[in-house]
Amino acid sequence: MRYFVFLTICRNFVIANKLKTTTPKLITMKKTILSMVALAFLAMPIVAQTPIYLDDSQPIEARVQDALSRMTLKEKVRLSYAQSKFSTPGVARLGIPELYWSDGPHGVRMEINWNDWNHANWTNDSITAFPALTALAATWNPEMSAAYGKAIGEEALYREKDVMLGPGVNIYRTPLNGRNFEYMGEDPYLASVMVVPYIQEMQKNGVAACVKHYAVNNQETWRNHIDVNVSDRALYEIYLPAFKAAIVEGGSWTIMGAYNKIAGQHACHNDRMLNQILKKDWGFDGVVVSDWGGTHDTKEAALNGLDVEMGSYTDGLSVDNSNGYDSYYLGNAYLKMIQNGEIPESVVNDKAARILRLIFRTSMNRNKPFGSLCTTEHYAAAEAIGNEGIVLLKNAPIAKKAPALLPLKADYQNILVVGDNAVRRLNEGGGSSELKVKDMVSPLDGLRAIYGNRVKYAQGYAAGQPMYARVNEVSQEVQDKLRAEAVEMAKEADVVILVGGLNKNHLQDCEGGDRQEYGLPFGQDQLIEELLAVNKNLVLVLLSGNAVEMPWIEKVPAIVQGWYLGSMGGKSIANVLSGKVNPSGKLPFSFPVKLSDSPAHSFDAMSYPGDGIKQEYKEDILVGYRWYDTKKIPTTFAFGHGLSYTSFEYGKAVASAKKMTADDKLEITVKVKNTGDVAGKEVVQLYIGDDKSSVVRPLKELKHFQKIALNPGEEKTITFTITVDDLKYYDDIRKDWTAEAGKFKAYIGASSVDIRTVVPFVLE
Repeated sequence: MRYFVFLTICRNFVIANKLKTTTPKLITMKKTILSMVALAFLAMPIVAQTPIYLDDSQPIEARVQDALSRMTLKEKVRLSYAQSKFSTPGVARLGIPELYWSDGPHGVRMEINWNDWNHANWTNDSITAFPALTALAATWNPEMSAAYGKAIGEEALYREKDVMLGPGVNIYRTPLNGRNFEYMGEDPYLASVMVVPYIQEMQKNGVAACVKHYAVNNQETWRNHIDVNVSDRALYEIYLPAFKAAIVEGGSWTIMGAYNKIAGQHACHNDRMLNQILKKDWGFDGVVVSDWGGTHDTKEAALNGLDVEMGSYTDGLSVDNSNGYDSYYLGNAYLKMIQNGEIPESVVNDKAARILRLIFRTSMNRNKPFGSLCTTEHYAAAEAIGNEGIVLLKNAPIAKKAPALLPLKADYQNILVVGDNAVRRLNEGGGSSELKVKDMVSPLDGLRAIYGNRVKYAQGYAAGQPMYARVNEVSQEVQDKLRAEAVEMAKEADVVILVGGLNKNHLQDCEGGDRQEYGLPFGQDQLIEELLAVNKNLVLVLLSGNAVEMPWIEKVPAIVQGWYLGSMGGKSIANVLSGKVNPSGKLPFSFPVKLSDSPAHSFDAMSYPGDGIKQEYKEDILVGYRWYDTKKIPTTFAFGHGLSYTSFEYGKAVASAKKMTADDKLEITVKVKNTGDVAGKEVVQLYIGDDKSSVVRPLKELKHFQKIALNPGEEKTITFTITVDDLKYYDDIRKDWTAEAGKFKAYIGASSVDIRTVVPFVLE
């Protein structure tokens, strides 16, 4: 009788699994049946003890090997490709559940239909939108990263997601890249430090992080096929460190391959990147998943390290066909090659083992918490990250001996807020990072919560509806009318707050295409000039994930980089503008004066965007501030720059010794004091420069930083520990890291150009 019950449960699960619509009721039913399968296994006297793979008290590796020994070849192969847009199958016969994947480095994406890209239109998939990762990086605070990972992991868990597709750590190479807002800036050390706590805290919820897009995926133009030629030095020094930190230190359970090619081979099945570097050198024991549609060849995918294929188009998906997924590269063609002896069975065993390991860590993990959604704690985390991520770029008085324009005076009676971004829902658009929020506080909402009806609003410019993959034009007549209305209202205002920047439409900060110009869109430059002509008290709040050109920089007294801040973004912006929060964010990337100053754009078109087939990273290791500092090119705002409503005084740095050997550690201490009259936070940054090298090296490189809180008059001593690893470069001849003996300098300051004290030392 028990055998009959067990077989009936399995049959019901298979029937349920073939239904290709995703509803809460169906998912709950499927998971209930899976639980019944597992319980039936436990109850049946088939063997003397519980099968090891079902016993989560056993070591994971023992469970993996036990499950593998019970699986057929077809079942092992079937683990490696999708069963819907965002799920992969388990092994129903053995009670091993499927995996549910979700987009969202900044929040859990709304539900997508089973077989197409349309929204499923559920009513219970609204979430908390967290600040974009550029904002997180701008906090320069690993504690904020931990809070971010914890909260987003809890929301994913509540939404019954097993894998979250994020965080992203591709390097900011050009200010035109449409996906820069999803990443953590131009410096590999900053990105490495910030990505680790995010992953660790997320995965404590039994939700896998999926660090992306591995690797050198630094533009959206021709992203699906552009073949990147990058030196080994640049690869190891600039583009790989954050991925390595995510794997080795963060322990990320999955990683996503990029769309582009690297040295002639697609990143999603690139032997060197996946087999050699990721799995062999870094010891990665998790799952490599393709970006959706990033797989192009069965044999390469099988042999070169891809474990799970997602999103490939097949004719079987043009209709609701349950067998369409079998046409994937890792589907029937892969199975046939194994059966014919063209691919060894050890390959499929390795892939299946990795996927089973992921299942046991996530969907089959009975020790997971329950998760939560849109809680007070999550909103508080989003607001706190926004508070610390906002960067005060400029804050000058409009007249001699007058106070700086920010924070806003409490007695302002007529505050005019201008700008489409003051009310726009910037969680919408952007491609795969689109989010459906339960609550959203706009900048206008946030300011009105503090200043009430003293706040007036004028749109000023129109950006059209959120669009992905096409541009929504607004007529010049409409723009002229909106601008004239705002300028007229500005004449009577005590202060004008223009909330502008970019948005997440196609050809702005959006997946699938790069920006077409470095300047602000929608006539904002003209709007700024005309507002200044009638009111000098102008605060410009830029919401973007990218740097922009600023031809009016000398005229605008106060500029704030506000990023995309998510559900509580309006509160964070109002907190900073009002002075409730003292800004402490620092730029995670440089703002070049003009586009041609940017390293990627300082060469011919082969450097950016390439010729449509190939591309060469001609700036090599001199990315971001490394380029500007070394070439002595001034920027509008430097990497690491960020002002405060207070002031900080740095003492003279002192080293524990004048010389060190490869086995030594050198301690450098510096005192920092809050010399202003309000509490504040400062990011103390330490850069290392090699005075004389046999190879090209940057003038200096970020190696350590600390964010400290200081009350007025308070002083703290900061200690940095330097090891020989901080002095190394990648030797592409020896294929190893090396440090040359000689003179070095430690630069300590408030940004890459605001250096307050320098300590020389010698490596013997």
